Amino acid sequence: MTGASTPLPIERLSMRAKRRARPFAAMLVVAAAGSMLAGCQQGAPSAARTPTPDEVLAEATGYYCGMLLSDHEGPKGQVHLAGRDAPLWFSSVRDTLAFLRLPEEPREITAVYVNDMARAKNWAQPEPGAWVEAHGAWFVLGSDRSGGMGAPEAIPFSREDAARDFAAQRGGRLARLAEIPDDYVLGAVGAGAQERGER
Repeated sequence: MTGASTPLPIERLSMRAKRRARPFAAMLVVAAAGSMLAGCQQGAPSAARTPTPDEVLAEATGYYCGMLLSDHEGPKGQVHLAGRDAPLWFSSVRDTLAFLRLPEEPREITAVYVNDMARAKNWAQPEPGAWVEAHGAWFVLGSDRSGGMGAPEAIPFSREDAARDFAAQRGGRLARLAEIPDDYVLGAVGAGAQERGER
């Protein structure tokens, strides 16, 4: 055997054959890349689509109280969980926020909606479509309006100006979801400063 290397198959091809082979080789590279990408995506979880808010049906019952939502006045809430078609319903926003804070509750939350009192005309039973995603809402704490179970309520608004107007008329202070003290939603009713939404 001599020290000369054996020519590769592509080197043996004529110039004409090489030109014809290039587009085919390019297509193979593209096909292989597409196949590898599809294979990678197959094993990865698909991006879950955020569910839209449901509307309160006559039979909707509160997760904690077990009573019909229609029996309670004021803004309500709904929590959507992965693997569940229907949301969990809450007779008050306070209960909705308590669910988010309690460590023993499910964590596979895909969306949280509360009634948008900037759009609602009816305090007792907010109209269909009056929902806001809780993480984007402005809340009024410590106003003179009570929630569904007669407890202090965290009243949600989609717009800051509407929340400020409400607080000017009914008292209270503004807060974003992460700024609401745990004691306000988890504390006993009648807990003084917590009831007024103070830190």
